[in-house]
Amino acid sequence: MSSFGAGKTKEVIFSMEEGSVKMFLRGRPVPMLIPDELAPTYSLDTRSELPSSRLKLDWVYGYRGRDCRANLYLLPTGEIVYFVASVAVLYSVEEQRQRHYLGHNDDIKCLAVHPDMVTIATGQVAGTTKEGKPLPPHVRIWDSVSLSTLHVLGLGVFDRAVCCVGFSKFNGGNLLCAVDESNDHMLSVWDWAKEGKVVDGKCSNEAVLVATFHPTDPTLLITCGKSHIYFWSLEGGGLSKRQGLFEKHEKPKYVLCVTFLEGGDVITGDSGGNLYVWGKGGNRITQAVLGAHDGGVFGLCALRDGTLVSGGGRDRRVVLWGSDYSKLQEVEVPEDFGPVRTVAEGRGDTLYVGTTRNSILQGSVHTGFSLLVQDPARSAGFHPSGSVLAVGTVTGRWLLLDTETHDLVAIHTDGNEQISVVSFSPDGAYLTVGSHDNLVYVYTVDQGGRKVSRLGKCSGHSSFITHLDWAQDSSCFVTNSGDYEILYWDPATCKQITSADAVRNVEWATATCVLGFGVFGIWSEGADGTDINAVARSHDGKLLASADDFGKVHLFSYPCCQPRALSHKYGGHSSHVTNVAFLWDDSVALTTGGKDTSVLQWRVV
Repeated sequence: MSSFGAGKTKEVIFSMEEGSVKMFLRGRPVPMLIPDELAPTYSLDTRSELPSSRLKLDWVYGYRGRDCRANLYLLPTGEIVYFVASVAVLYSVEEQRQRHYLGHNDDIKCLAVHPDMVTIATGQVAGTTKEGKPLPPHVRIWDSVSLSTLHVLGLGVFDRAVCCVGFSKFNGGNLLCAVDESNDHMLSVWDWAKEGKVVDGKCSNEAVLVATFHPTDPTLLITCGKSHIYFWSLEGGGLSKRQGLFEKHEKPKYVLCVTFLEGGDVITGDSGGNLYVWGKGGNRITQAVLGAHDGGVFGLCALRDGTLVSGGGRDRRVVLWGSDYSKLQEVEVPEDFGPVRTVAEGRGDTLYVGTTRNSILQGSVHTGFSLLVQDPARSAGFHPSGSVLAVGTVTGRWLLLDTETHDLVAIHTDGNEQISVVSFSPDGAYLTVGSHDNLVYVYTVDQGGRKVSRLGKCSGHSSFITHLDWAQDSSCFVTNSGDYEILYWDPATCKQITSADAVRNVEWATATCVLGFGVFGIWSEGADGTDINAVARSHDGKLLASADDFGKVHLFSYPCCQPRALSHKYGGHSSHVTNVAFLWDDSVALTTGGKDTSVLQWRVV
């Protein structure tokens, strides 16, 4: 018997007699069976090899609109720039091509484009490393052509997150303003090329949503947010602020957005649905468009021809206003996409609209809008014929869909907990539905997946089902659960298979279980059993990809049966990565993010 790891609790123990390896997660032993052909030569001390392939980020699905604003712009290259998770995306709609800036190590919260239309600033939240060390919030200044990082600002200065950034429009745009999410929401101004802070001041103890330099007055900055708009003067090395006066107008709960007209007037949109014009250089309202929207005005964009576009929250309308603030045209965004979050001007009369449901739309007020970027769904599995897809939901319901017509074939309910895995057997004769109620429901399948009838349920796990793999010959399946158990099942009887020798040499059709002899090298030292959310083997059996709780995707060689195997490691997601899968030809791997609601597509190179 040999063991690997130090200290009182051995991390991994190899027993030749039992033909098994035991690893420990949170002190619990997890025994894993070694196939007979590997047992005679197996040693814990063999070095694992790095895979010869690597992953390259190829495409990013998703956009962060739910809680960020003014984060969508058109660049002279024809690319739109926006962000999701920790990736800034440059998307050329015409060429259907994306490029990615990957300098951040956690969620991006704000973005600004320099007047040169090449230099970009993005600000991020505070994060933590896998070891629990803090990653301080900061601003990165980068080149949108070369994607190289030019400057990093504010390490150790900002608190919690950087929520707003804006470049000055004068003197070559050499200043950058930023607001953090500390209790005082500090406003700071930076000479970004020298990476030095010029001045700072307390902005507000309420949320700040926008910070921007005035386009024609080099000494003027504007911030707005919860129950305030401030006009800041940057003079003599100091910052002084004047409050915007609403006078006879009702003070809104939130001032949500700001834009500037050519003459230098400032226009704001607020949570009451009003547009207010603040005369150039002043802090008083000179004109009001009351009830411009039903519900809040979430986005404002002054167009090149001097007209103005506003985007509504509750009413989901995009409205074009004339220079006299008369309504020229309006169009409603379809309900599925949610309220308008931000509006950006494209080429010609094209507009880009970001929504609070993380979609980006393209169109115009004349033609309406169509979808450009969107977010996707939950657990799913295809019938081997490819003609039917089973989709699990969070309520215990699961659906069968016809993949060609997209028609609903059937709806079933098993338990009332979330369905974490749905999987057809390789021969298409069975469907297994793994639930958070600790049970696996087994169905027999006829008519190419269109008819299913419940055969029984597999009970034996004492925690929720997390992962499931079928044998290549469909004779049995294996499950993992939330308390790190590995159990084997006979689908015909729904009974547990307790004989180790009956399952030791099974060839598995897939490798999605995170616990098992072929994959246990993915676990790092001292890992908690919740650190890895998903794993997938490539169809050629050479690669294994894992998705972890720290925003990382790892690529290993398969089989991965040496402790703490070597891997290539990739960032892009910002919090836990919830799933990973290879496409049928292994050319691409897909990963899904949890909180960041993105899907990243990686080319295997």
